[in-house]
Amino acid sequence: MKSVLSSILCASISASLLIAAPAAAQNSNVGKRVDRLEQEMRAVQRKVFPGGSSRFFEPEITPDAVTPATASTTSSAVSDLIARVDTLERSLASLTGQVEENGFRLKQIEDKMAAAAAPPVSTDPGALSATPTGGPSDQGAQTSGTPDPERVTGVEAIVMPDTGDAGEDAYIYGYRLWEAKYFPEAQTQLKKAAADHPNHRRASFAKNLLGRAYLDDGKPALASVALYENYQELPRGERAPDSLYFLSTALVQLNKKTDACRVLSELQDVYPSAASGRLSARVTNGKAAADCS
Repeated sequence: MKSVLSSILCASISASLLIAAPAAAQNSNVGKRVDRLEQEMRAVQRKVFPGGSSRFFEPEITPDAVTPATASTTSSAVSDLIARVDTLERSLASLTGQVEENGFRLKQIEDKMAAAAAPPVSTDPGALSATPTGGPSDQGAQTSGTPDPERVTGVEAIVMPDTGDAGEDAYIYGYRLWEAKYFPEAQTQLKKAAADHPNHRRASFAKNLLGRAYLDDGKPALASVALYENYQELPRGERAPDSLYFLSTALVQLNKKTDACRVLSELQDVYPSAASGRLSARVTNGKAAADCS
């Protein structure tokens, strides 16, 4: 059941791959037929030019009895083989073109999915460029083309801890930004924390909180991607069960209640202890919100 969101996001990619597979199989069959035709061509050549040098005509097909052939018969056979090889070459070219076209279509779909998952980038030249010590740029301080002094001051007041554990400090700083409701700044910091410390136990926390920061910022589509990636990439992380719950919340906001119910069912199947323990109330509320039967 782990492919719930993957099946939603990647159905079109799977269809393209299924189109390409028969083409590859046909290429193999055509190759074998061409090999056979080449052997037959050499046999015909030996008939047309009896006694030719073995340097040019290697014995691959040995007839039971060599009988003189008339010019018209051999000419017809050669013409037929040439026509058949020409036809096979055209078929190969067509199949190759189909495979290349399917590969191009697959790349386009992947690019579109990547673009949809990426957060919007501000192109406003008036965007604030000042960066607090150890933290991200103040993306949320931009309003009407000018920085919000109050927001700048508020972000600068949030200090990154310095405990000597870089992974812990990076996550805690992102958590503090989120807690203060500076969601764009929190998103930037939490993505950085997870990327810079992928093997730290807080990576699972950072990716889960990133999804929540998107939810709180009114971006359920981005939240669903971030939360599913945390579950998929770090299934044994401490916040993987939480990510499934918040993923169901994002899907409800996207009006995909049936999928939300499937996600909650997977949460119960994969993490029964968490689902019946610390997340039991959330699971109950999530099922009610998604109208799960």
